Amino acid sequence: MAYSAVPVRHFATKKAKAKGKGLSQTRVNINITLVEDIINLEEVDEEMKSVIEALKDNFNKTLNIRTSPGSLDHITVVTADGKLALNQISQISMKSPQLILVNMASFPECTAAAIKAIRESGMNLNPELEGTLIRVPIPIVTREHREMLVKLAKQNTNKAKDSLRRVRTNAMNKLKKSKDKTSEDTIRLIEKQISQMADDTVAELDRHLAVKTKELLG
Repeated sequence: MAYSAVPVRHFATKKAKAKGKGLSQTRVNINITLVEDIINLEEVDEEMKSVIEALKDNFNKTLNIRTSPGSLDHITVVTADGKLALNQISQISMKSPQLILVNMASFPECTAAAIKAIRESGMNLNPELEGTLIRVPIPIVTREHREMLVKLAKQNTNKAKDSLRRVRTNAMNKLKKSKDKTSEDTIRLIEKQISQMADDTVAELDRHLAVKTKELLG
């Protein structure tokens, strides 16, 4: 059975814009309820949106000009019990505008791992140990520091795009399993829909990177 495309939304991607001004680009928008027995496009869309939300969350929590206690909360620490967020094994507080304290008194055995995680967080932090207390001097906001954060933002965006590619690949692989019982035209239509969804998501990721870059460079 072949399914016809229905116009639902019309967003111009960068690729579409690059093909020429004034030319109408064809976008396939399938009624997801008509193909739900082949593939759940709504689920694919949600997975792609979750990639965007994860990047936004990462930008908000770890990429700020002024480092705050909250920036350290979700640093992942590798412990004997598995990977844990720093705020699960410590008490994090602001001693002064120039210093954050991480108290490891409740989990002193994780102190070395916590220092390693903070140092390798990509936030340009150089923790210092004082007993079970980790002192984290806040970096001075220099042009170099700003550019380092922008570089990290680009790296995180590329990781998000890798996650997006995995979502797209998984969707295409699911679609291949239906090739024996679905017409070629329908398969091609759904493939194009999935590719368009991925292109739209890439454009959204790039938009968030541009906004964050502008914010970081000031």
